[in-house]
Amino acid sequence: MVQREAVPLSLPAEQQATADLLRGLSGADPIETPLSAVFVGTAEAWKLRKSVRLPFVDFTDPATRAQAAQREFELNHAWAPSLYRDVVAVTEGADGPELGGAGRVIDHVVRMARVEPGDFLDVQAKTYGLPDDMLDHLADMVAAMHDALPPAMDADPDALLRVTRGNLATARVAKLPEDRVCAWEAEVERHLADLRPLLAARIAQGCVRRCHGDLHLGNLCLFHGEILAFDAIEFSEEMATIDLGYDLAFLLMDLDITVGRPAANRVLNRYLARRPDMDILALMPIFLSLRGLIRAHVHGNSGRDWRPYLDYAETVLRPSRPVGIGIGGLPGSGKSTIARRLAPTLGAAPGAVILRSDEIRKRLHGVAPETRLPEAAYAPEKSREVKAILFADMRRVLACGHAVIADLSFLDPQDRTSAQDSCAAAPFVGIWLTAPPDVLRARVAARRGDASDATVEVLDRILASAPDVSDWQKIDATNPDATTQIKAMLSSVVKSC
Repeated sequence: MVQREAVPLSLPAEQQATADLLRGLSGADPIETPLSAVFVGTAEAWKLRKSVRLPFVDFTDPATRAQAAQREFELNHAWAPSLYRDVVAVTEGADGPELGGAGRVIDHVVRMARVEPGDFLDVQAKTYGLPDDMLDHLADMVAAMHDALPPAMDADPDALLRVTRGNLATARVAKLPEDRVCAWEAEVERHLADLRPLLAARIAQGCVRRCHGDLHLGNLCLFHGEILAFDAIEFSEEMATIDLGYDLAFLLMDLDITVGRPAANRVLNRYLARRPDMDILALMPIFLSLRGLIRAHVHGNSGRDWRPYLDYAETVLRPSRPVGIGIGGLPGSGKSTIARRLAPTLGAAPGAVILRSDEIRKRLHGVAPETRLPEAAYAPEKSREVKAILFADMRRVLACGHAVIADLSFLDPQDRTSAQDSCAAAPFVGIWLTAPPDVLRARVAARRGDASDATVEVLDRILASAPDVSDWQKIDATNPDATTQIKAMLSSVVKSC
């Protein structure tokens, strides 16, 4: 992640006078990255690009730096207008450089609002952790950002291969272990060759767009209570014109390593609940692996510990057998809670996809999962549509090599049969959660901000029919070891297949 503490100034000699100006305006030494120096004042910040040449960019020409500054402003102002203010010329003055003067232009800076150091999400994650509601808002923000981007229909399916080779070169400059880099290279090139038809199809489907490109926790912040993305890649259209899944993968990788798999799994599932792009799952191992390698060489080049990231890049490429789980029960039985506990532990990184009927229904009506729907939204024909989508998505997720959990009441025996049939050759476990009626009523009455619209009255109507489910494994949802029991069942089923 980007360091936020001031470090010794390493700007080229020709930019020292400009640095002195910005230091005077901000009253502080800059925060530096390989490409820029950010001078943070009490209310504003100024970002100056360094006159440097690196393997992937050349900023030694002032005109190129000016174009990059303007491009950064255009890209990021669209996503964070309250954060990005303008681009200001650095000009020659009688007593040295000045901002926006009448003299000859010698450089440009991007002027931004100040963000408090503790409000960057990487700092939040390390200091406080990221609560579930923040993870949901984060996923919603990324999904909305991706929805707003126009498709890049002329993108090249081989672009990711070129990006991979460029990062391999940088990994070698960082002196990552050559034997491991070579083994990773061979594995990734094999994967990319196999996936090329899917990468090409994704372009035709409009799933490749001009994205942020550098969407990790260090480039996300809280500003006036809103999560904002900033510092999008502006210097390379090819590096940022990418599959939406590859853009998301940087965030998932960062969450997986620095916060934990449950956080990464929650963001993936929330994103897919808003944008049901299940095909990204077939590409996710290669996307996560490449993002891990990028972070490894960035850390290696800056003298930080690269090993967790290279380990991750290797591990996520290892195949994991997809499994399917159906979790049913009455309202309040804890289906969604158990599903969330299970999902991070199952299958390929960052864990199983949860297909929740309540979230599918909300998406069909164009509202957020927590928005309450009228009773008409639960008409039989609407419920049949929801179930058809859920079972189709089960098949899609498993076909992508990913584990899946279906979260549905499963009161209808045909639904239980459909869930198992959707898993085809994959191992499947059907779970029926039970709890005493008074526990169910108390849980339903206490719900707030949940995708389920079930009320105590709805629960009582179902209880009156006394449903008996004997064809699935029954688990007492009030047992603290319920999740462990389900894991043991699943392990037994997988071993027997």
